[in-house]
Amino acid sequence: MKKTDILRQIDAAEAAYPRISDEKYRLRFHLMPPVGWLNDPNGLCVYHDTFHVFFQYSPEAPDGSGRKFWGHYTSADMVTWEYQGTPLVTDSIWDRDGVYSGCAFTDDGDLEVFYTGNVKETGDFDYISDGRQANILYTVSKDGTNFAGKQLLLTNRDYPQTYTCHVRDPKVWKQDGQYYMVLGGRRTDEHGAVMIYTSPDKKVWFLLKEMTAKEAFGYMWECPDLFEMSGKWFLLCCPQGLPAETERYQNLYQSGYFLCEDFTLENSDYTCHPEAFCELDHGFDFYAPQTFTDGRGRRILIGWAGIPEEERYGNAPAIAEGWQHALTVPRELTFDGELLRQYPVQELDLLHGEGLSLDENVIQAAAFDLQLTLAGNDQSVRFGDDLVLACTDGLITLTFLNDTGAGRTCRRARLPKGQKGIKELRILKDTSMLEIYINHGELVFTTKYYPSDVTKTELSLTGTVCTLQLWELKKMDVQYNNKKIK
Repeated sequence: MKKTDILRQIDAAEAAYPRISDEKYRLRFHLMPPVGWLNDPNGLCVYHDTFHVFFQYSPEAPDGSGRKFWGHYTSADMVTWEYQGTPLVTDSIWDRDGVYSGCAFTDDGDLEVFYTGNVKETGDFDYISDGRQANILYTVSKDGTNFAGKQLLLTNRDYPQTYTCHVRDPKVWKQDGQYYMVLGGRRTDEHGAVMIYTSPDKKVWFLLKEMTAKEAFGYMWECPDLFEMSGKWFLLCCPQGLPAETERYQNLYQSGYFLCEDFTLENSDYTCHPEAFCELDHGFDFYAPQTFTDGRGRRILIGWAGIPEEERYGNAPAIAEGWQHALTVPRELTFDGELLRQYPVQELDLLHGEGLSLDENVIQAAAFDLQLTLAGNDQSVRFGDDLVLACTDGLITLTFLNDTGAGRTCRRARLPKGQKGIKELRILKDTSMLEIYINHGELVFTTKYYPSDVTKTELSLTGTVCTLQLWELKKMDVQYNNKKIK
């Protein structure tokens, strides 16, 4: 189908829902789809002093059953955003069934995009070993919004025979004059793995090495991101198929990282050690994180506040309003010598409004930023009769007490380094979402949350509170064709 015809269909789908909306659960300071469905963040970058956030987008259906395109937001400061439409749609034979995840590359002067084009063949296939094309495509923009043509770089025939049809999610970078790309894959022996390719020109790619675990650690590693920071190499990926444990791997699919000791690009295949895998977020709703570096040298992470194929809980209140899912706030990554920490970028403070107090343990605001310092080993923060965050002897639990979790129940994680109590706590509460940062991002919990009254939170604290700061968070300014959509 021609791109112009697809864009007309997208315009019609977006027009079917109100663009200026006062729906109850629409978010105030998180990026979300104008209408319909959102999932993986893609193409994160800074280009010509502008932040670019692309995302997988299906405006045709909030349940995600429609075609997958790329939506696009831009910003000068990460708090004021403009929606730029759908620059990549399913208009070629290489991506006719979905513009899937990928990255942006800006080191050579243009905004170059590498992504997976999904094709599902018609017939009696399992779509694992056959029936699916996983194509790596390339396109380029001179202005950051308009992309010229598509070029096919890799197909299933270019991957090792030890891999299934599930190869996807390119991330490209440049180092010492050479180009590198990681791809996530599912091997025929049901081992998840990451392949590293190299290229002299970004067009012709050669397999360099493989990263995987000696014993199977999940059957698929999605959304790989390999980078060097503080003199260490880190591999971010999303293993699928890990058995759940009491305090780990509690989501259907996981997101985390390996600290890759003794890794170099020149060495042969690299073995990752499962015991070294560290989850990035222990909440109900986090997946497919991607990082980029900004003009200040910060490495910034944005994740999808959602989980694919999860049937144990849902988001019916949002779907009823014609949308589903969002992105996390941008988080700065730092390495403390043992752990990657995540913390909201400083720019988020620009949304601080009036300072609030906990009069009679009630917060009168739809969105707020609560920052505490604490002492002791037994602590809790309770949101009325809805949910409670508790720490007992180093075990953190986030537990929903009623149906405001839309089927979500409990998540657990243990404080690292043998710690017994929370020392510092930051809670970002949006109308229907929470991001919780413990001990300056040593542990993070992200979850959807659908309270009956989004404008008022009954909050009670146990334990020793040393300091407390509380601000209302103003709405982000988000423009859609010069009209506010939030």
